[in-house]
Amino acid sequence: MKTVAANGLTFAYLEEGAGPLVLLLHGFPDTPHTWDGVISPLARAGYRAVAPYLRGYHPTEIPGDGKYDSDTLGRDVLALIEALGEESAIVVAHDWGTAGAFTAAAMDPKRIRFLITVAIPHAGAVLPYPRIIWGARHFLTFQSKRTEAWIRENNLAGIDALVRRWSPTWNFPESETARVKESFRHPGSLEAALGYYRALTLPSKSMRAPVQMPSAAFYGSEDPALRRSDFERARRHYQRSYEIIETRGGHFLQREDPDRFREELLRALRSFERDIHGT
Repeated sequence: MKTVAANGLTFAYLEEGAGPLVLLLHGFPDTPHTWDGVISPLARAGYRAVAPYLRGYHPTEIPGDGKYDSDTLGRDVLALIEALGEESAIVVAHDWGTAGAFTAAAMDPKRIRFLITVAIPHAGAVLPYPRIIWGARHFLTFQSKRTEAWIRENNLAGIDALVRRWSPTWNFPESETARVKESFRHPGSLEAALGYYRALTLPSKSMRAPVQMPSAAFYGSEDPALRRSDFERARRHYQRSYEIIETRGGHFLQREDPDRFREELLRALRSFERDIHGT
């Protein structure tokens, strides 16, 4: 565990390896340990893998101004790259991590070499189909202050309920959610994580901007809310290469099908490096 100051906050992060920076951004309800299956393989492949706790997730600092909007998340990503001593990074992002990733890519595209998103399509491609509306109903229910109490009941059993809802075919062990429960037991951390939902209105202009760098999107074939067509529809929002990579699993596919995810992630990175260097 290390810390770094970026965008006015102290971020905690996990790090392994040396080489080009790969910034791994988690979502909700999750922690950087969602990337445990890829951090060491990335390091062995010659990358510097860095997985921060997002703003407000203990032990990262809770912002005093309560800002969790997508533009602020994007500035976090750009500031982390700079604070880690790099000019640019490959960004791999899941769930809420994609909000910061898409926004950072629009704000300063030169800083993102290659964008890989997991389980979330480009915001410009999301249409209000009944399946998506039902799958995203938590965006409405999380506005209630009763949400914190519901999640905290019975040793934060609400976390397990959400993971089961979003990855219904995954028979995950109790240890899978232990890290995020530990984070949310610290005062203010759960409220901070829900603050992301409460700060969201419509997708910002930056989140809907065309993606200007080579990109790939992971999609779980058993996702209860999204279809492959949602990711195919996103093609028009990408100005350069865009690959859809399908694996088994639902929303947490990087944990549900870790071997396939790791293999496809490393393959995508090798392909990107070949294209860049012409070898």
